[in-house]
Amino acid sequence: MYRAIFFLTFTIYYTIVSAQTIRGKLSLLANQPIKLEGFNGLKTYQISDTTSDSMGNFKLNYEKADYGVGYLMSADNKPLIVILSGEDIVIKGEALSDAETIQIITGQENQWFAQYATEHPKREQALGAWLYLERMYTKDSMFSKQQTPLRAIQVEKQRIHAEDVAFINKLPKDSYVSWFLPTRKLLSSVSAVAQHRPEEIPATLKALRTIDYSDSRLYKSGLLRDAIDSHVWFVENNMSSLDSVHAHLIRSIDIILSQLKMDERKYNDITDYLFGLLEQRSMFPAAEYLSLKVLEDRSCTVDIKLTNKLEGYRKLKIGNKAPDITFGAHSYFPDHIQVGSLSAIDAPYKVVVFAANWCNHCQEVMPKLAHLYSKWRAKGIEVVLVSLDKNMGEFTTFTAPLPFTATCDYKKWESQPVKDFHIYSTPSFYLLKKDLEIVLKPYTVEQIDAWIDWHVK
Repeated sequence: MYRAIFFLTFTIYYTIVSAQTIRGKLSLLANQPIKLEGFNGLKTYQISDTTSDSMGNFKLNYEKADYGVGYLMSADNKPLIVILSGEDIVIKGEALSDAETIQIITGQENQWFAQYATEHPKREQALGAWLYLERMYTKDSMFSKQQTPLRAIQVEKQRIHAEDVAFINKLPKDSYVSWFLPTRKLLSSVSAVAQHRPEEIPATLKALRTIDYSDSRLYKSGLLRDAIDSHVWFVENNMSSLDSVHAHLIRSIDIILSQLKMDERKYNDITDYLFGLLEQRSMFPAAEYLSLKVLEDRSCTVDIKLTNKLEGYRKLKIGNKAPDITFGAHSYFPDHIQVGSLSAIDAPYKVVVFAANWCNHCQEVMPKLAHLYSKWRAKGIEVVLVSLDKNMGEFTTFTAPLPFTATCDYKKWESQPVKDFHIYSTPSFYLLKKDLEIVLKPYTVEQIDAWIDWHVK
């Protein structure tokens, strides 16, 4: 009995002393719900929530498992970033969405972050202006003879850059912000480097490849998605040719995956997201490389859903032949088509779309398809809808305004064509040749239309 009481007392005490607090007063948020969210890789989770009092005072707790970056949010869901590094935080202001009114009273790392978040954009803005003037004084004959102002511009650029670097270098090396701020700076700079600072492209690509995707700090930072997105976008927009883009992406894929072999959760999460991004960006050779590399790698256990998705890509990559679709009793045909299967449709190209009445995005897409059908049909192209509806009423309602072939077996995700084509979301599209060779795996109706306009006369 005594031991049980002691253990319970110890547990309560440990919980209290191990938790840190975020306290504050927000004058415009009296009697309002306030919550704290954290990051686990690509997902967010709620850490704590409360309701402010009549004066706008609130208190939230976080623990060591939450260390990283947090979002403080009120009813408007406009977050205020806070660094969760083991320190108690005290803030005051008017509202979380009005960052200019927020003051960090207590919390050194959050004070550093707030200072840098205020100063760095100003330095970037000034650098952009000086860069514009530098080019003018370098290339414009009206100004190029004036070397004194050019040297002054270059000196000021160096000063601003050095000031920014010095701020980060002065941060304690064991602080979270000493890692977070340069990582955030790198990711936010990729667009400016790509468009305005080509001399920095090699160094930026190298820096992107030095990001450690196994680092728990990254997983808890809210920067994971941006790190992957920025990396792919930067490669896509800075290489000289499409072949070069794919070669660099393959190199980056190898680097990222090599870091994740010791953590299967991160391996699966990041691979799944990266694969989807490559597909979405139409980087099919890189997506194919990723899928084959993961499927052939026996050092990590791959989630069954991800495995099926990758297998689907391997089987249904561009150039392969798509599975045939048999049209059952619950099918609709326009007057000029009466066939029993997809392969029997006599058309040089066929657009297959997987959609459903219950899918809101599908409701937006189908009128576009219906509108374009007459144009495409004039070029010999047919459209086939495979519906994932669950009953005749939904299917009938969904297909009534559509002028092209539609079929449904009312099995939703268990439908055989859905399984054969490895469909995981709606709407999904395939553009096939007459013999069912896969030509394009588009993401939008507009992408299909552009391809048809370019390739089919």
